[in-house]
Amino acid sequence: MTGIVYKSTGSWYTVKATDGTFYECRIKGKFRIKGIKSTNPIAVGDVVDFDLELSADTTTGLIHTIHERKNYIVRKSVNLSKQVHIIASNIDLLFILVTINNPVTTTSFIDRLLATAEAYGIEAVLVFNKVDTFDEATLDEQLYLQHIYTEVGYKCIRISAVEHKGLDVLKDLMRDKVSMFTGHSGVGKSTLVNALQPDLNIKTKEISDQHQQGQHTTTFAEMYDLSFGARIIDTPGIRGFGMVEMEKQEVGDYFPEFFALKDQCKFNNCLHKEEPQCAVKEALDNDEIFWSRYKSYLQILEGDDENYRTDMYADGKNQDV
Repeated sequence: MTGIVYKSTGSWYTVKATDGTFYECRIKGKFRIKGIKSTNPIAVGDVVDFDLELSADTTTGLIHTIHERKNYIVRKSVNLSKQVHIIASNIDLLFILVTINNPVTTTSFIDRLLATAEAYGIEAVLVFNKVDTFDEATLDEQLYLQHIYTEVGYKCIRISAVEHKGLDVLKDLMRDKVSMFTGHSGVGKSTLVNALQPDLNIKTKEISDQHQQGQHTTTFAEMYDLSFGARIIDTPGIRGFGMVEMEKQEVGDYFPEFFALKDQCKFNNCLHKEEPQCAVKEALDNDEIFWSRYKSYLQILEGDDENYRTDMYADGKNQDV
């Protein structure tokens, strides 16, 4: 039988078969995942093949094959080992929730998530929440941010989870897809999930300050079917969303507007810093590239990401990560 993994608890996996039936499954032996040193062989979102086993009055499954993943998101190990924990796989959309204040979402934070989504091969959408609270100055700031990211090529939507404004647009994007939400604590993730599906009762409490990343490795991801034909993956692991290890020459590839100019640079390994005849720096000087994006690029290039290992979603902490 073939199915999708909806929940992982370490040794057992809840799999939804193609006929809609859920089975508790375990894995057969050890899986070797090519190129990934992972603490977990199977993740929520994986498509798997399994055989049914009958014992006493229960029917369980034995997973023997994992289909190739189109993408996956990992949480890096807290220690400096090469191992990672795969949070989820086969994600269609990553929704980045942005608030202008309460809390402030910085462009460097947004750009770090966007670059990581590009590296993982996941489409990202910016969701500007709490539009019901905007005064004129806040609205101007939000519209300017929306202008920046629309120009870069990202889809942006404006919502109020509290007042249920803009949710129909969000639902249309989510329909028939597997989605994931991320953003600072306090941006309204739990309120939004409850607004989309009030009867879901999804656990959305933020991790407390004493629970730093790495101390919640036994908290498992879970996928939910939503009534309007969408699926959402909920996991505290996304709060520890860290940068994938990128070679310096690769970082610019994850900024679409930089990548579009790459072949016009004099040097094919141009880092867009001090090199002569750099198309990206020329575009920057001509105001064809936003300075905030270039600043974020330099921060990533210089490895300014030591804070990702802590809980960067703690209120008021590390908001410039």
